[in-house]
Amino acid sequence: MCYFNGVLRQKLDHLPAEPGVYIYRNAQGKILYVGKARSLRQRVRSYFQESGPHDLKTRHLVAEIADLETIITDSEVEALILESTLVRKHQPKYNIHLKDDKSFPYLKLTVQEPFPRIFITRRVRRDGALYFGPFLPAGNARRTVKLVNKYFRLRACNLEIDGTLARPCLDYQMQRCLGPCVAGLCSKEAYARAVDDVRLLLSGRSEELVRLLERRMDAAAEELRYEAAAVYRDWIAMVREMSERQKMALEGEDDRDFFGYYQEGTQAALEVFVQRGGRVVGRREFFWEDMISFDPGEFLSEALHQYYLQDSFIPGEILLPADVEDAEVLEDWLSGRRKGRVHIRSPRRGLKSEMLDLVMRNARMAFDTRFRILKPRGEELLEPLREALGLPALPRRIETFDISHVQGSDTVASMVLCCNGKMQRGGYRKFKIESVKGPDDFASMREVIHRHYGNVLEQDDGVLPDLVLVDGGKGQLSAAVSALAELGLENQAVAAIAKREEELFVKGREGAPVVLPRESPALHLIQLMRNEAHRFAVTYHRKRRELRDFDSELMDVPGIGEVRRKVLLRAFGSLERVKRAEFGELAPYVGPRAAARILEHFARKEPP
Repeated sequence: MCYFNGVLRQKLDHLPAEPGVYIYRNAQGKILYVGKARSLRQRVRSYFQESGPHDLKTRHLVAEIADLETIITDSEVEALILESTLVRKHQPKYNIHLKDDKSFPYLKLTVQEPFPRIFITRRVRRDGALYFGPFLPAGNARRTVKLVNKYFRLRACNLEIDGTLARPCLDYQMQRCLGPCVAGLCSKEAYARAVDDVRLLLSGRSEELVRLLERRMDAAAEELRYEAAAVYRDWIAMVREMSERQKMALEGEDDRDFFGYYQEGTQAALEVFVQRGGRVVGRREFFWEDMISFDPGEFLSEALHQYYLQDSFIPGEILLPADVEDAEVLEDWLSGRRKGRVHIRSPRRGLKSEMLDLVMRNARMAFDTRFRILKPRGEELLEPLREALGLPALPRRIETFDISHVQGSDTVASMVLCCNGKMQRGGYRKFKIESVKGPDDFASMREVIHRHYGNVLEQDDGVLPDLVLVDGGKGQLSAAVSALAELGLENQAVAAIAKREEELFVKGREGAPVVLPRESPALHLIQLMRNEAHRFAVTYHRKRRELRDFDSELMDVPGIGEVRRKVLLRAFGSLERVKRAEFGELAPYVGPRAAARILEHFARKEPP
């Protein structure tokens, strides 16, 4: 073969018979594939044997290989770890890449800190902290943080805790924090006990936590501390309520993860059910759109590598619908990370097999939702919308507008762009409404439409959309049509979507509004654009309002001008943080005299 020549041929002739990782590159030096092997010599040479039964993906890979690199390791487990790390870093073309369809939130418990915090994050890092999740829907994460702050009172701030602060913050006064920042309010042991309680709660070990709380409640009652006993009673009720929300209980108390998949052509979906303490407490979904070939064992093996490289918790048992070739190596690696034995099994009968069937059915449903319902492509998505609105051509470019204000103050507008059914963030625009005073959405919409498309017409390469979509009803539609007519764009297609009934009002069709079926992908697309325009407008409005408050308050302080205002804004970010700042925090940025004036200014405004 033509691949057996030059440098590559020499490397193939001198491969070691040791475990390690091999890296294939193309003629431009780009990494094509990263793999592991028990014997590098045997594994790598198998790719270049013409008599070998290669699948489609391997044939495509071999046709592109121009160079080879190998890294030997002491064991196959070390090779597995190195392979997973390199795949995540380089994202090679022919490796399977495990990516969430969405970035689901986790709860991060910073146990590596002396006084741990808990907060929501969407990135899992190997930084010594504990991660719990992912939470679906995301509201469950926010609700859980509120419960933890209310009952266990872990701190929410990011201060360096040394116990030297003079007084605690408002969270302590509201009984949302134990106050470790002030000496004498909370001992390190008491805080550590609260952290342990939170860890039990988030790990799904609710029964163990309830038993602990019951013992504390009984002890408090015996010591006649009835208020403390009542607090523990409320905690127990909260923990049991959270536990009852978790459904689909299985026999046994072990922690397990169930994997299922569904595949058609080059597309695939992976479903993971997370069982903790005998209950399914979460699920995750992953999707692939451009797989060259599909082998269930290889697919599951690579998925497991990447899934547990990024996931913080490893259960004692992993259930798969198909056997994987390197199950023993995976078990050894995961057992080492878990510091306890991990078993990978493919049950064929019994309750676990039935559960796997359920996960497989969910994978099929996720596949259908992703590739057949929510994301039809091209004309499959745009043609129904064109027909429903009576448009002359497919609305490949849609620009959506929204207005945001609070009782007419700081009115702003947004425009978001959708091309061929996909949002294009680079085309988003935001506007400050200048000519309208007071809460007049119609006039505000007219101004922003006129300004935007007036600018588009002045540009040599200006592009007009196939559809202008405005958030609102007949009034907003009329305002947009009027503004476009003044610019000579009488033929521009325009529609408006009303929030309450999700009705569409279309220019030129003044009769009954267009009502799309709730399950219509075209309606889903319109709702997506409307919601994105609303989010973008509200974010801009909130930012302007915060800046206005910041300006108006600080500019009243003697000695604070435009330069110092900008310095404080960059340093503290918000007016509230400036108000809470101490002298020592302010002085480095504005000097001691101005810092004293700021403190004096806000002290005068505090109620007696």
